[in-house]
Amino acid sequence: MVDAVLPMAAYYALSKGFGMSTVAALGWSSALPAARTVWGLAKERRVNGLAALILVVNLVGLVLSGVSGDARLMLAKDSAVSSVVGLVVLVSAVAGRRPLMTTGLKPWVVKGDPARLAAWDRLSARDARFRRTERAFSVVWGSALLAECVARVVGAYTLPVDTMVWLGNVILAVAIVAAMVIGGGLAADPMEKMVDAETARPAAG
Repeated sequence: MVDAVLPMAAYYALSKGFGMSTVAALGWSSALPAARTVWGLAKERRVNGLAALILVVNLVGLVLSGVSGDARLMLAKDSAVSSVVGLVVLVSAVAGRRPLMTTGLKPWVVKGDPARLAAWDRLSARDARFRRTERAFSVVWGSALLAECVARVVGAYTLPVDTMVWLGNVILAVAIVAAMVIGGGLAADPMEKMVDAETARPAAG
């Protein structure tokens, strides 16, 4: 709501309702998510890498757009977060021992059950198929985020600004849903079945 819906509504209210220029309306509509990020950093009293990245990208985009007066640059900057996160996720899947998206996938599969957690750890330590599937999940998510980035940049420079203000959020939603569906079919569901089988094995023996 804060990062997508409210800025979109603010943009249309400021540009259409109050007659602000496109660049000014985009700038002020970005103020709320930027303020929320700053507040989160101050409240937690620690640096959250992703939150800091989003804030820096927003600030750099506002400065560059203010200097150049290019509203399309302000829209294109939104894809920078997706591209950076997507690349980091892909690198972690290829080069890292623990793919980045495992942090979100593991609790969903083990469901807080100590036996399932132990089964996951055993599989992760000794089962090559399990580790390949684990990496595939991160590859799907990283690829989806990079595709979303490309689509947003292309749209920012080929479509009307008013269209991309709402279409950018639609593109992001489609990318997330696609990653959930494809990642679930290719990785999450097979991994859950492997954990089920590994959890049942001691009882069967």
